[in-house]
Amino acid sequence: MQTQAIRFSAFGTPEVLSLHPVDLPPPGAAEIQLRHTAVGLNFIDIYHRKGVFAAPLSLPGGLGVEGAGRVTAVGEGVTGFAPGDRVAYVGGPPGAYAQARNLPAARAIKVPDRIDDTTAAAMIFKGLTAEYLIHRCVAVQPGDRVLVHAAAGGVGSIACQWLKAIGAVVIGTVGSKAKVHAALRNGCAHVIVTETEDVAARVRQITEGKGVRVAYDSVGADTFAASLDSLAPRGTLVSFGESSGPVPPLAVSSLGAKGSLFVTRPSIAHYTADRAEYQAAAQRLFAAMADGTLAPPQVTTYPLADAARAQDDMEHRRTQGSVVLLP
Repeated sequence: MQTQAIRFSAFGTPEVLSLHPVDLPPPGAAEIQLRHTAVGLNFIDIYHRKGVFAAPLSLPGGLGVEGAGRVTAVGEGVTGFAPGDRVAYVGGPPGAYAQARNLPAARAIKVPDRIDDTTAAAMIFKGLTAEYLIHRCVAVQPGDRVLVHAAAGGVGSIACQWLKAIGAVVIGTVGSKAKVHAALRNGCAHVIVTETEDVAARVRQITEGKGVRVAYDSVGADTFAASLDSLAPRGTLVSFGESSGPVPPLAVSSLGAKGSLFVTRPSIAHYTADRAEYQAAAQRLFAAMADGTLAPPQVTTYPLADAARAQDDMEHRRTQGSVVLLP
């Protein structure tokens, strides 16, 4: 069958992305075929487009590792899925920016009836990222002081809500005053505006000089040093993105001088590689959505054909919450 998909043949600016007709073969062994109803857009897609780090694809190729839709066919050996099932996924080969695609069945998660497709596509990647960051990468406890950069962004919005529900004291950063209210709504007890305030100095002021147990940093170059300087002794910096650019080289000896600090660079791929762990994480996310711990996300939608514009808006921080492409 033929479908429409975003393709690019060279790394570069958003303009390298365009919509093309492509042939879609039947699903292979251990694969399902699904028709997308919503596709999540994430910063990792921008990294792949730029060639910041290698994606598991060859050019010309596609983009996108998160989506939701309905199963239309199953390949040989697939059990547990049937045509008509509503599923969402994160991971697997890039190629979500498409009307339809084939996907390893091991990456598909059935979506509860109470969650619509757009919400599923907006939440599955960012929600599972927040889940592993605050429950497994560093198991945050009630009373912990936590710094969350980009507290009005996609992952930040979810993480701040979850952290508040746990009982953590959340200090969020935002890029401008216009996003302060969103960060407060997401559960931040304190909000720092990075364009006008010294992050580390404000954290020390807020915590009476003690610092935070953990700093979650998806911004990278612009905030990495401040994140380190915001940590309490034996605190952990979790660097999981670099929207402002790559993190500069780190002198390991400085971690001791700053308080026996820990630094980790986790990947959702490693925290969802095991199928049972992946399913358990998704169930924890869906439960948090069902019991009101996580409010429905703010979603901005774009037509699939406008993927380039959507990426440009996200890259220049003109969006809040989650961004979803509609095929």
